[in-house]
Amino acid sequence: MDYGKTLNLPRTDFPMRANLPQREPEMQKFWEEIDVYKLVQQKNAGRPKFILHDGPPYANGHIHLGTALNKVLKDMIVKYHSMAGYDAPYVPGWDTHGLPIEQQAIKNLGLNRHAVHPVEFRRQCKEYALKFVSIQREEFKRLGVRGDWEHPYLTLMPHYEAAQIGVFGEMARRGYIYKGLKPVYWCATCETALAEAEVEYQDKKSPSIYVRFPVKDGRGILPAGSYVVIWTTTPWTLIANLAISVHPDFTYVLVRSAGERYVVAKELLSSFAGAVGLTDWQVEKEIPGRELEMVICRHPFIDRDSPLILGDHVTLEAGTGCVHTAPGHGHEDYLVGLKYKLPILSPVDGQGHFMAEAGPFAGQFYTDANRSVSAELTRQGHLMHEGTIRHQYPHCWRCKNPVFFRATEQWFASIEGFRRQALEAIRQVRWIPAWGEERIHNMVANRGDWCVSRQRTWGVPIPIFYCAGCGKEIITAETIAHLQTLFKEYGSDVWFAREADQLVPPGLKCPSCGATGFTKETDIMDVWFDSGSSHLGVLEQPAVWPELRWPADLYLEGSDQHRGWFNSSLSTAVAVRGQAPYRAVLTHGFVVDEQGRKMSKSLGNVVDPLKVIKQMGADILRLWVSSADYRGDLAASPNILKQMTESYRKIRNTIRFLLGNLYDFNPETNQVAYENLPEIDRWALLRLHRMIGRVLDAYREYEYHVVYHAVHGFCTIDMSSLYLDMIKDRLYTSPAASQQRRAAQTVLYRILHVLVRLLAPVLAFTTEEIWLYVPREKDLPVSVQLTDMPEVNEDYLDAGLEQKYERLLAVRAEVTRALETARRDKLIGNSLEAMVELYAGGELFEFLSGAAADLPALFIVSGVHLQPLPGQGVPVSETVPGLGVVIKRAPGEKCERCWMYHPAVGQDAAHPTLCPRCAAAVRQ
Repeated sequence: MDYGKTLNLPRTDFPMRANLPQREPEMQKFWEEIDVYKLVQQKNAGRPKFILHDGPPYANGHIHLGTALNKVLKDMIVKYHSMAGYDAPYVPGWDTHGLPIEQQAIKNLGLNRHAVHPVEFRRQCKEYALKFVSIQREEFKRLGVRGDWEHPYLTLMPHYEAAQIGVFGEMARRGYIYKGLKPVYWCATCETALAEAEVEYQDKKSPSIYVRFPVKDGRGILPAGSYVVIWTTTPWTLIANLAISVHPDFTYVLVRSAGERYVVAKELLSSFAGAVGLTDWQVEKEIPGRELEMVICRHPFIDRDSPLILGDHVTLEAGTGCVHTAPGHGHEDYLVGLKYKLPILSPVDGQGHFMAEAGPFAGQFYTDANRSVSAELTRQGHLMHEGTIRHQYPHCWRCKNPVFFRATEQWFASIEGFRRQALEAIRQVRWIPAWGEERIHNMVANRGDWCVSRQRTWGVPIPIFYCAGCGKEIITAETIAHLQTLFKEYGSDVWFAREADQLVPPGLKCPSCGATGFTKETDIMDVWFDSGSSHLGVLEQPAVWPELRWPADLYLEGSDQHRGWFNSSLSTAVAVRGQAPYRAVLTHGFVVDEQGRKMSKSLGNVVDPLKVIKQMGADILRLWVSSADYRGDLAASPNILKQMTESYRKIRNTIRFLLGNLYDFNPETNQVAYENLPEIDRWALLRLHRMIGRVLDAYREYEYHVVYHAVHGFCTIDMSSLYLDMIKDRLYTSPAASQQRRAAQTVLYRILHVLVRLLAPVLAFTTEEIWLYVPREKDLPVSVQLTDMPEVNEDYLDAGLEQKYERLLAVRAEVTRALETARRDKLIGNSLEAMVELYAGGELFEFLSGAAADLPALFIVSGVHLQPLPGQGVPVSETVPGLGVVIKRAPGEKCERCWMYHPAVGQDAAHPTLCPRCAAAVRQ
C-alpha cells in the first residue's frame, strides 16, 4: 500500500552535500553578481561605525596558512558586526614597497638594481607587486572574505604616499626627525640598514675568544706588564676597538699565574680561569671598578691605545667583566663612547667588506676576518683561549642571514621625544589578549630611536633637500606641501625622475645661507614607516574612502606585530596626533603542526591553504580558524583538518535534517504559536536561545572557539542526539497538516533560521547555500549576509521547564544505558522493540506521572509502564535516586509505518500491517 501521501519522509534531493570545492565557487560568483559588499553597506548606512583597519600583507607571493588565518578572523569580525547593528566597512590593503618586493623582483625578473635606472627599476617592482596584489585578492576572495575588493588600499598609491610624507614632515616639524652617525643593524646581503622590527633572533655558532690587552699606563693602580682580559664572540670587531668598559660598582682582581698578571671581575675569576686553563693562581689585589677609569692599555695588534672606561652596561653573566668596546659596531658601545668622546670607527662598507682603514684586513668579508684576527692575536701572543659558542644572534627577517651593527649616517625618529605619550596611549587601548599591553609597553619603554632610512630604491623617498651651498638639510611645511601635490599627481616616482631643482617649491631659498641650489636625499623610508602611516593614509582619506574614520576600532594581526605594525602605527600616530590610532588591538598566535613545530618546507609539515580549499573547501579552513583559541599558537595538519571535516559534516547533517523536513512548511501560514507548542518543543527553543546568548557573547568578546563549541555542541547533542531523535515519530507519522507536525516544523524552522545566521560569519559559503533553501517569508533578503543576528527571546527561557527537562533527561540517560545493556544481551535490537518498565519512588513517581504521556517519545521506545518502586526486586540507579529500570520486549507486532510495536497491529482489516494510530492517520 502506498502511504507516501501522508508519510513525511525527509528530503533527499537537498543539494547541500559534501562537495564544497565545487559549490563554493558558485556562491562566490553569486556574491559578485549581486555585489554583496555594496548591498551590505547600503543596508547598514547610518548605523554606528565599526572600523577594522586591515594590516597590509606583502604583495610578494601566494597566501600561506598564516595569512589565511588572519584574513578569515578579520572577515568573521566584520561579518558579525555588520549583522549586529553596525556599519562595518572593510577596506583590504597591501604593503607594496620595500625590500621583500625588491628581492623577489630581482630574483624572478633577473634584475641588477645597480645597473638599471631607478625609475625603470621601480616600474618593474611596481608591476611585480601589482601582479601579486591581483593574485592574493582572488585567493582572499576564494576564502570567502567580503571586502571592498574593487577599492583596496596600496601603499604605492599616490594619495597614500602623499599622506605618508605628510606624517614624516609633521614629525620633522615637531623635532622628532634627525640625522645621526650611529650604529644600526645592517644586512650585508640586502645592503641596507634595518630597524629592530626587521631583525629575528636565530641560533648561531660563533667564535668565543679571550684576549689580553697589555697595560700601558696603570696610573699606579695596575703594575707594568699586567694585562686586562676581554671576551668576545665577534673577533672581527677588535679591528675597531677603541676602549675597554668596566662597571664602576664591580670589584676587579689582579690575579697572578705562571708569572703573568691579569685583571678580571672578581665574580668571574673562577669561570675565566677554567676557560683559559689558569693553574696555581693567586689574587694579589682587589680593585673597585671606578678606580680603573682611564687606565691605558695598548691594542693587542694595532698601534692604538685602548683606555678603560666606565659603563653600566657591563654584566657578570659571562666573560671577564671587562668589555671590549667598538663604538662603531654596537649600540651600548656607541652610547658609552659618546660619554667619553670616542671616535665612531666603522671600517666596514655596505657589502660587509673591510675598507682601507682596516689595514691588512682590507677587502675581507667581516665574518671571514674572524680567522685572520685570531691568527694575528696568536702571532702577537695575546690570544689566551679560542673556542665556539651557540647563542641567539640577530638575523635579517628577509634574507635570513646574520646581521651586524654598523655605524652609518641615517635618519632617525626620536622615540624619546614622545615615549611618555606613547606609554600613556597604550593604557587607553583595549588589548586582546590582555598580556599584549605589557608586551608593547615594554617594547616602547625600552625601544631605542627608530632608524627610518633605508639604502634601497623601491619605496617612498625621504622628502629632504640639501642646500648645495652650505649642506644644510631642508624640510619645511612649504617643501612638504609642494611635494604632496606632486606625489598626488605623479606618485613618488617623481622624486627619482626629476632633479632637485624641479622638485623644490618655486623661489625656495636656503633658510641658513640664502642659496638657491639644492640636492635631494637618496634614501627611502623604512617600510614600517609606510605601513605605520596607514591610519592617516587610509582612514582619513574621505575623497577615496568616505565610509572610514579615524581612529580605528580594531587592529588585528599576529603577535609579532607588537614590535612591528602596532608599534610603528602607534609611534606615528602619537607623534602627530597625540593618541593611538586604534581603540582595541587583537593578536593571534602562529600556525604550527600537531607537535607544536613551526611549519617549514624542510620539515615537510606545511599546510597549503590553496590545496586545502581545492581538496576540502574553504569552509573547512574557516571552521578550523573558529575552532581554536587563537590567543595561542594554532595547530594545523591533514589529521586536524580531517577532524574539522567530520565536525563540519555533523553540523551540515543537522541542518540538512532541518531543511529536509521543512519542504512543505510555509512559515507565514503554518507556524504554531509558542503557547500551543508541546513541552518538548518549548524545551528545544529554550536550548536554542541559551545557545544564542552564549554565541552572541562569544562574538562580542572575540572568542570564536566558544562560538564553534556552542554551535557544534547544540547540533550534535541538543539536536541530533536528543530533540531530533525524539520528534522523528511526529514528523514522519502524524498527518501532514496536523498541529503536532506543524509544531515540530515550527521549531525546526526557527532553529534553522537561527543557525544559518549565527554561522554566517564562520561558514560563509555553506550558510549562503542554506539560505537559498530556507522556506521563504515575505521580504526575505537575497543573501544571508544581509540579515541581522538573532536575539535572545527572554520569554523562552523558562527556568521551571529547564529544571524539569534536566530531571527527565537524567532519567532518559539511565533508560538509554539499560537499553544498551538489553541490546548487548540480544534482548532487543532497535530501541522501538523495547517496553520500559519504569519504577520510581516517592516524589520522583509523582514527577514522572505528570510526564507519563511524553515518556515513550522521550525514550524512543514502543511503550513505558510507570510503577511505584517496590521495596525490593528491582535494581536502583546509582545516579538517579529512587529510579529503577527494567527492559522487556514490547508486546505485539511491528507497525509497518511507524515501526513501533503494538498489540493491536493486524486488527484493522483495511490496514492489517498498521497500528491503530497509523491506520487512523492514513484514513484522513
